[in-house]
Amino acid sequence: MSEAGNLITPDYVMTMADYNQWINARVYAAARQLPAEELAASRKAFFGSIIGTLNHIVVGDTTWLKRFATHPSAFDSLDPIRALEVPVALNQILFSDFDALSERRVLIDEAIVRWARQLTAADLSHSLTYTRMSGGVARKPLDALLVHFFNHQTHHRGQVTTLLSQADIDVGVTDVLVLMPDVND
Repeated sequence: MSEAGNLITPDYVMTMADYNQWINARVYAAARQLPAEELAASRKAFFGSIIGTLNHIVVGDTTWLKRFATHPSAFDSLDPIRALEVPVALNQILFSDFDALSERRVLIDEAIVRWARQLTAADLSHSLTYTRMSGGVARKPLDALLVHFFNHQTHHRGQVTTLLSQADIDVGVTDVLVLMPDVND
C-alpha cells in the first residue's frame, strides 16, 4: 500500500497519464500510415479492426472519465469530457473517420494528463459509485478503478500494435520503461 493506504500514488497516475499520451501518439502515427480501408479491414480481433479497437479504447476511456468526473472534487480538468456523449456500447464506433478519432484521442489524452496532475492521495482514497454499461451499480475505490483504467488501455493498445505489425507497420518500442529515467545510486 502507498500513501493513505492507496494501491497507487498520485505520482503513479501522472506517470501512467504521460505514458498513455506518449504511446497513443506513437500508435496513432503508426496507424496513420495505413489507408482507411486497411484500418477498417476485419482482422478477427475482439473489436474487429484496427479502427474498431482504437474506438473501443476511446469508448472505454470516455466512459471511465465521465464516471471519474462525478468525484466530489469536481475536477475542472474533466470539463471537456463532461461535454461528451456517454457511449452506449463497448463496440460502438464513435468515429469511422481516422482523423476525427485522432482528434478525440488527443482531447481525451490532454484531459487525462491535466486530471492526473490534480489528483491527490485523498482523492484516490475516495470510493466511486457508478452504473455499469450492463445496468448494474458498483462501488469501488478510485485507486483500484485507475489501475483498471490504465491496464485496459495497455491491453487493447497491445492488440492494436499486433494488428499493425500484421499489416507490416512497426510502432517501435512501447514499454513504459522508455519514460523512466536512469538513476545513479
